[in-house]
Amino acid sequence: MTRRPPARRRRRCGTTRRSKHSSSEGLVFLGLVGLVAISLIAAILNWLATHPWVVALLLLAAAGAGGFWIRRRQEAARWEQVRAQGLRYAVEHLDSLHHNDFEFAVRDLMHRDGCADAQKVGGRGDNGADVKATDPFGRRWVIQCKHRKAGWSGSAVGTPDLQVLNGTGRQIHGGDVLVMLTNGRFSGPALDFAKSQRLHLVDRKLLAEWASGSRPLWELLRAVPPPRKPPSLS
Repeated sequence: MTRRPPARRRRRCGTTRRSKHSSSEGLVFLGLVGLVAISLIAAILNWLATHPWVVALLLLAAAGAGGFWIRRRQEAARWEQVRAQGLRYAVEHLDSLHHNDFEFAVRDLMHRDGCADAQKVGGRGDNGADVKATDPFGRRWVIQCKHRKAGWSGSAVGTPDLQVLNGTGRQIHGGDVLVMLTNGRFSGPALDFAKSQRLHLVDRKLLAEWASGSRPLWELLRAVPPPRKPPSLS
């Protein structure tokens, strides 16, 4: 008595045959698509070969677009340089800024004055530095910003803030010039502490003069360290 093959095995074989058939159809379809694509490309190339003026126009258009893009980039760079050189801020405008934007404004002013590497670094864990920059004389600046919405009427910047800057500005950030800057004012003890520790203070009055004028900060501060190197000629 012969044993009848299991029905499951017959279904599996049928499924395999259908899978192979589907795969074959897929390959045929892909082959047809490839042939159509190759034929279309060949036809386009053949048409372009008989119409070389179209190729010339396409090349001219590409060159024109590339030249236009380059000119736009160069123009944008020139305008950015002009904007940076002529940057001015009214102190009342600085009052209205968010403290984060206030730090960006200080960075831009340092960049205006020739500190090409000026960067905003303030934020959580900034170790007492909001803006760092290297001036054209090679001096490294570390600036801590204290923004006061009420300006001069706001709370005075006190000694504890200066102690943070004094403890990190040189040891951690390698600063030559340590600056505490505010659109407000400093307390009496803060003034004495800054003088004893060779820290530079920029209060509202000095900030207004710097931000609205064209003189760099190192020309407005007293007892700034001597240059590390001669200024680069431009």
